[in-house]
Amino acid sequence: MSQEAPLPTGPAAAFGPMARRVSVPVQIGKVAMGGMNPIVVQSMTNTDTADIDGTVEQIHALSQAGSEIVRVTVDTERAAAAVPHIKEKLLARGVDTPIVGDFHYIGHKLLEKYPGCAEALDKYRINPGNVGFKEKRDTQFSSMIEKALEYSKPVRIGVNWGSLDQDLVIRLMDENAKSANPLSAEAVTQEALVQSAVSNALRAEELGMPRDRIVLSCKVSEVQSLIRVYRELARRGDWALHLGLTEAGMGSKGIVASTAAMAVLMQEGIGDTIRVSLTPEPGGDRTKEVIVAQEMLQTMGLRAFTPLVTACPGCGRTTSTFFQELADTVQGYVRGQMPVWREQYDGVENLSLAVMGCIVNGPGESKHADIGISLPGTGEAPTAPVFIDGEKAATLRGESIAEDFKKIVDDYIANKYPRKSGAGADAAE
Repeated sequence: MSQEAPLPTGPAAAFGPMARRVSVPVQIGKVAMGGMNPIVVQSMTNTDTADIDGTVEQIHALSQAGSEIVRVTVDTERAAAAVPHIKEKLLARGVDTPIVGDFHYIGHKLLEKYPGCAEALDKYRINPGNVGFKEKRDTQFSSMIEKALEYSKPVRIGVNWGSLDQDLVIRLMDENAKSANPLSAEAVTQEALVQSAVSNALRAEELGMPRDRIVLSCKVSEVQSLIRVYRELARRGDWALHLGLTEAGMGSKGIVASTAAMAVLMQEGIGDTIRVSLTPEPGGDRTKEVIVAQEMLQTMGLRAFTPLVTACPGCGRTTSTFFQELADTVQGYVRGQMPVWREQYDGVENLSLAVMGCIVNGPGESKHADIGISLPGTGEAPTAPVFIDGEKAATLRGESIAEDFKKIVDDYIANKYPRKSGAGADAAE
């Protein structure tokens, strides 16, 4: 008869919180990131920034979905001229989400010519690979850093392997070819990414930019490369780091690739802000990338954004689709109500719900959730026991199970979570 293995002792037995890499905190508008601040979710618009109303609408939607920072492209004079108006319209709606300007090629000119843009943005994103070429590179990079200093703005020095400084790559490739133990071309490219980010961060500091206004990123589109690059980037300095798999792809591929890469790094304590760069399906909702980022952080236990619904996958006992429909209804209801609940109640994002399909695992899973419901499986009596805080509290029957369960959720939240000051008792009505 086999014996159970003893529990490990010593450091390996520490099942406590993962260690967080300590980075220098950076303030971006109202949002603090880095240090021991929570990992921040951000996203980017895909509107033409010159389209003021369209961009305002999308930023508002992303903010409502939970994006804590939103980046916009500032690549033309019309876009630069539009930025102050976008900011003004957002503030008029009560949206104070920090806005980051993503500059390419002519950012130094736009910041000089459009001071309203330079002032309205909360951070500048500078790509060393396209800020300038040859002898102009340092001059134009320096010009953008000087503008950031003039307006007291932080910067993200964002390196991307699709627009990597080719002079640096060629130099490192030549040095590698002469080495007694040459590295692969992929390894040299990864080193070039890290060197570009670090050297430009140090250059910004030489120009007077304090480290607490610098964020670094090294974006690639391959999972293992991203992991290797960020591990090395984290080892070489304590700058705040923005994580993201660039060109992640569409649908499940983009979600899986982004999660596979960033989850590994965040589990190692690396990363201060993240973006899930999903390619939207035609007519798709841009806010999906925000929801994926939130769910990634929440399922890893790093942050809580909205109550999540645990639901079983279904089996031969659950040939009816009722529990699937109820799980979808409950999750949709929770997401729809969350903006209201967030304004009214402290801690409601930590609520856990379970919608289970039958009595096999249903009662057990339901007891682990704050509120759980175990639905009847195929051929079982049409009853649905409800568990609240681990105890059976009610049994629902009939056609109104979904509506009755939602009311139980509403009542639980109203009684469980403290109401925020200023939130009237009838605010939800």
